[in-house]
Amino acid sequence: MPAIITPEYKLYDDPMRFYNAMLNDIEKAENYIFLETYRFNNDSIGIKFRDALTKKSKQGVHIKVLMDSWGTSLPSGFFSELEQNGGEVRYFQKLKLFWDFFTKNHRRNHRKLLIIDDIISYIGSANLTDYSLNWRECMLRIRSDIAVLFKKAFLQHFEIYNKYVPEKLFTFNKLTHADSEIIRDVPSLTKQRIRKRYVELIKTSYKEVIIETPYFLPSFFVRKALSDAAKRGVVVKVIMPKHSDVGLIDVLRNRFLGTLAKNGVKLFFYIPHNLHAKLLMVDKEVFSIGSPNFDYRSFRFQHEIVIVGRDKNVVEQIDAHIAETLQYSEEFNYDRWQKRSGVQKFFEWMLLPFRHLL
Repeated sequence: MPAIITPEYKLYDDPMRFYNAMLNDIEKAENYIFLETYRFNNDSIGIKFRDALTKKSKQGVHIKVLMDSWGTSLPSGFFSELEQNGGEVRYFQKLKLFWDFFTKNHRRNHRKLLIIDDIISYIGSANLTDYSLNWRECMLRIRSDIAVLFKKAFLQHFEIYNKYVPEKLFTFNKLTHADSEIIRDVPSLTKQRIRKRYVELIKTSYKEVIIETPYFLPSFFVRKALSDAAKRGVVVKVIMPKHSDVGLIDVLRNRFLGTLAKNGVKLFFYIPHNLHAKLLMVDKEVFSIGSPNFDYRSFRFQHEIVIVGRDKNVVEQIDAHIAETLQYSEEFNYDRWQKRSGVQKFFEWMLLPFRHLL
């Protein structure tokens, strides 16, 4: 009978600490390492991970790596030594340059997972890149047999890496473990499991809703849920970077902020650098950490994954993380928003039809 594992959780917001923790766990792996990421760059961080995985493959550890072909561009032969030692490397849905550019090509695998030996899992916001080193992230390390479920979620995507699968053929079973659930999204105009779960949590909130997201382009249903919660007395806070790495989104999001603020939603801008964390906490009881942004593209077009849970230790760590984020944030100024220039309003209007693609 296998030993019962007492779950352990560690939240990371500093990328270097998170990368070092991952590399340390990779070094200790004995059976398998499964890695899924949107971006894997040919830089100091990417090379460290490539070399660590190659070393373990030489020791007989089973390695599988799945990267998105839009988000990742690596030199030919970057993983050759890993593959020569039995490692499997796949790129999710390679780009088609001359047809379906804005349909199938836009359906990207945005998930970030690391699973080791049925016991260690990482899930959250960070890619494997140097440019993430200065960003504020949110990654959760889990030591628990929930890793078996993450492994199942990974292997399903690893098998369909080069296939276009219509949304009606995705029949994911619900993955639950103790007081946690793993929710997976696929490109869909109707299913949008993560968005629907988030709206449900916001609608049933009674005290507090806090969101951290790098890109905030909320759909009508999300805006309504947030506004309705604020109107019934729930403290609703949305934290985003003052300047993200995608300037067009920063311009377009301004169109939505004034109405939300007028309805009582408190908006904050993180100042020091890019806030790339992706999390939701409701009533200091329920949390969600994973890969999706609060925007149309994540909920409608991308393969995403989150863990939703109630572990008190995780909630306490997220609460501390949020408090620190707010220390370095400024609140949205509604009067200044009302006085923004006509040029700014014009560009917001011009970008509005492209809100699903940004």
